[in-house]
Amino acid sequence: MTYTPPKVWQNTASGGQFASINRPVAGPTHDKELPVGEHPYQLYSLATPNGVKVTLLFEELIEAGHDIDYDAWLIKIGDGDQFGSGFVEVNPNSKIPALMDRTGPEPVRVFESAAIMLHLAERYSAFLGDNRPEMLSWLFWQMGSAPFLGGGFGHFYAYAPEKYEYPINRYAMESKRQLDVLDRRLAEVPFVAGDDYTIADIAIWSWYGQLVLGRLYDAAEFLDVASYKNVVAWAEKIDARPATRRGRMVNRTFGDDESLKLPERHSRADFVRS
Repeated sequence: MTYTPPKVWQNTASGGQFASINRPVAGPTHDKELPVGEHPYQLYSLATPNGVKVTLLFEELIEAGHDIDYDAWLIKIGDGDQFGSGFVEVNPNSKIPALMDRTGPEPVRVFESAAIMLHLAERYSAFLGDNRPEMLSWLFWQMGSAPFLGGGFGHFYAYAPEKYEYPINRYAMESKRQLDVLDRRLAEVPFVAGDDYTIADIAIWSWYGQLVLGRLYDAAEFLDVASYKNVVAWAEKIDARPATRRGRMVNRTFGDDESLKLPERHSRADFVRS
């Protein structure tokens, strides 16, 4: 059935998994203060790929011995927590993750995952690598590319109310092209920016690494991810890091493996399970 756009778009019920929280305006829908814990860093997030980027970096900084700790509070996007007045004050775009940095005399908000990662990496001079232009290029490659994988392929393949051939084919092709870009790069170097593990690897792994490990959209077979051997080897290497396992757990409420769920994180001891 052919769709003819009206002269002026009007919001209609679109269906799909996230229809109840999609709207064409910004700003809060209700008053709700955010909780504040005892640590200098207050993270408000969910263990989606964008949220995982930041918790992996926090845990890597801790693993590396930096004097840093954080509280991670769960934002239930399905319930609309991101539209609460307190969250909108931290991120006017109403997307996770969002960070309040209380290390200075006045709290500082940081939103957008790459901005948070750069803020923390620069603060501690860690995970920046020795080739800053290359690292920044790959970090922002991820920020520009992942919407085609998530909002494009992921939406139409996994979340749209009906399956449509054209958008699935369109975004599957682009996702595979991106995997090929990454595979060719990782044939040359151990990590995307060169010899060093950087925030660019963390950001890219959270999307593309989890995709080739079979953790996104149940699409590994459909996209033939096994054919991108360099990406798979890189993803498995990062997945084996202790900080990666801990970071994946934080703000996680979904999945069948209960041992990987840690809805809130307030202490390093939270990872110790009886």
